[in-house]
Amino acid sequence: MSPKQTYFGYTTTQQRKLLFEEREATGSVTKACQRARVSRGVYYYWKPRFDEYGYAGLEEFGSRVAHKLNRKEEAIEQQAIELRRKNPDWGKTRISQEMAKANNWVPVVSPNTVRRILTEAGLWPESGSDKKKENRKPQDEQLSNLGKRST
Repeated sequence: MSPKQTYFGYTTTQQRKLLFEEREATGSVTKACQRARVSRGVYYYWKPRFDEYGYAGLEEFGSRVAHKLNRKEEAIEQQAIELRRKNPDWGKTRISQEMAKANNWVPVVSPNTVRRILTEAGLWPESGSDKKKENRKPQDEQLSNLGKRST
């Protein structure tokens, strides 16, 4: 049997303060949770922080800080940019594969990361779908041309 994964929804600072104030006033976790409209799991999630830091510990929510971004090393980014400049007709997949080939076929960077790197460097076209839209005929013209015979 796998351990139960519990999700604790975001609570506001006011909810957390009300929860612990109500717990101190009534002595009942259940009544405090009902009043603050949170589950008992939320109470026990925040209880260690409250025991250690008091009401000040309920104000900050540490997990909302920026997480590690999926950034590649500067050398890898420069290699992708250099390959694009030397071979402007290569796409993101080809550049990714060439970088893997140089690394004994161990993937170094995904094609979408190559696209992100090249977009930030200004070496990737704005949007390929816009070109297709410009060349398309309106639907009414296409339908009217279907009935015409070429002579």
